[in-house]
Amino acid sequence: MKESVRIFRFAVIGTLNALIAAATVWIMMDECGINYMLSNVTAYVLAQIHNFLWCKYWIFPTSRRTSVWRQVLLFGVAFGLAYGSQFLFLIALVEGLGCDEYLAQFLGLFVYGGVNFLMNKRVTFPS
Repeated sequence: MKESVRIFRFAVIGTLNALIAAATVWIMMDECGINYMLSNVTAYVLAQIHNFLWCKYWIFPTSRRTSVWRQVLLFGVAFGLAYGSQFLFLIALVEGLGCDEYLAQFLGLFVYGGVNFLMNKRVTFPS
């Protein structure tokens, strides 16, 4: 698969994941009055369940026989690194720079997406 196709697919699924995350954050923060940090954690966990399936079968398909459990573990590590980077960025923007919580959530998506793509391409689903 061409890299441009892979990046396009990643962007499509990333957009869906962002919508899932944004809707979750909005519902939890606005409708339920839940703290922005807990809202963020919940949103990313839900989006990751969706993300794994699309990554495995559509974005990074491979003919190599690999253990699904190994991929789940490596996907979890990739998620952890991407999410940790995003979460630190979120806290730095909100707590350190006084940025609006919603804007910080949005900007964090780009940090998360970049780290997540690279980790999944090179570690979780190498071709």
